[in-house]
Amino acid sequence: MANSTRTSTSGSSAAAEKFDVVLIGGGIMSTTLGTLLQELEPNWSIALFETLDQPGQESSDPWNNAGTGHTAYCELNYTPRGADGTVGTAKAAGIAEQFHVSRQLWSHWVEKGTLGSPRTFINALPHMSFVWGDENAQYLKDRYEAMKAEPLFSHIQHTEDQAEIESWAPLLTGGRDAEQRVAASKFDNGTDVDFGALTRQMADHLGDSGVELRYGHEVQSLSRGSDGRWEMKVKNRSAGEKRTVSARFVFVGAGGGALHLLQSSGIEEMKGIGGFPVSGQFLRATDSEVIEKHHAKVYGLATVKNAPPMSVPHLDTRFVEGRRSLMFGPYAGFSTNFLKQGSYFDLPFSVRPHNLLPMMQVGLDNTGLVTYLMKEVTKSQKQKVDQLRDFYPDAEGEGWELITAGQRVQMMKKDAKGRGVLQFGTELVTGGDGSIAGLLGASPGASTAPSIMFKLLERCFPAQMEGWKPKLQQMVPSYGRLLNEEPKLLDEVAAATSKTLQLDS
Repeated sequence: MANSTRTSTSGSSAAAEKFDVVLIGGGIMSTTLGTLLQELEPNWSIALFETLDQPGQESSDPWNNAGTGHTAYCELNYTPRGADGTVGTAKAAGIAEQFHVSRQLWSHWVEKGTLGSPRTFINALPHMSFVWGDENAQYLKDRYEAMKAEPLFSHIQHTEDQAEIESWAPLLTGGRDAEQRVAASKFDNGTDVDFGALTRQMADHLGDSGVELRYGHEVQSLSRGSDGRWEMKVKNRSAGEKRTVSARFVFVGAGGGALHLLQSSGIEEMKGIGGFPVSGQFLRATDSEVIEKHHAKVYGLATVKNAPPMSVPHLDTRFVEGRRSLMFGPYAGFSTNFLKQGSYFDLPFSVRPHNLLPMMQVGLDNTGLVTYLMKEVTKSQKQKVDQLRDFYPDAEGEGWELITAGQRVQMMKKDAKGRGVLQFGTELVTGGDGSIAGLLGASPGASTAPSIMFKLLERCFPAQMEGWKPKLQQMVPSYGRLLNEEPKLLDEVAAATSKTLQLDS
């Protein structure tokens, strides 16, 4: 992509603007990519369009996600038991590698002044897994044995002693039957991340660096122009004005809204892809004494097979805007809108001839999940508190308030046999010529944004990668290497980022 500056020409109704890069959506993904490109190519013209009046208000908002720095330390869905009975660690290792990349890039930006004080967006917090019952306790023990053999996870701790668990997280054991078999694993170097604060700091930096930030501007369509550039119809929501914007490269980082825009682009890579929206709610503690007693992120096991990651129960300490809080959930639900502030017509309007059959097949193959979601929707406040008591037996219902969390769109696509399957996780979709990319899916999402954006750079800007490589290695010392295969480098990187991000103090 050649260097250029923004140009505009006056039309009969509005100015038509041209940029090198357009970022759609003001969340963690777009701001991460924008901050990377601005540092790599400061002469490129970049614009960011966000429908809402501020960045980071949808999926990146701290109350719309769990705030977990996903390292696979406590998330049991990343370490499944295989058909042969062994517990797999490959997926967990991949996610842990990616979060170490995130820590390195954020450290680089803290040192550079792109980000402010680390305490404004990341805090050290132990990560725990907690289960009860013989079968689950055996699984957690087997998981512990498998994980401690990996350098990335060698510092894992494990116990079935209720007294020791009480020293880790007293809410888990108070009021619990002393004869009940329980098990817990713990990593002391976990984190809680305020992705909303992180997003807004990067957006502010972009604005200060000359990037055009257009809040309250909705990108309504996306199509290929006759000159090969991507053309977008953009509406100024407050003024009601519409204009056309074009770009050499477009990134669609609009959360659940990405599906419609990528479909409108007409790229072949979107054929057969559909979306299944899942909403969530959390109970948030209102008793300060209870909040102060818990200092960990504690994840359990999902109650149904093939449950989306955002439905895995967890009892979490949170740090948002300098305040400590405690949340339990999520309680999964179903709504047809793809964004929290979206439209109930999002799901029906996303159905196309090419994705109708795969979507129907997913429904038929996941009737248990659909039934589970319907039951979740109808749960009373009492039933929600009863589920909380599985983790915190002494919980009192009046000490918790129900809040609505974010909306996620689980991806549906064809498998190798051409049958529709529900695709959990985060998926980067890129056009064949590399001029467009978008992100679909959910967890681990925000935690792995830097790694996802590095993958995007490799796919979409191959001609620039050789020239960018020295800068990328400066940003992320482990770039292109696997820490799990280089324990010495892992120790160096972990120590350096812990110091810069103030995770040791």
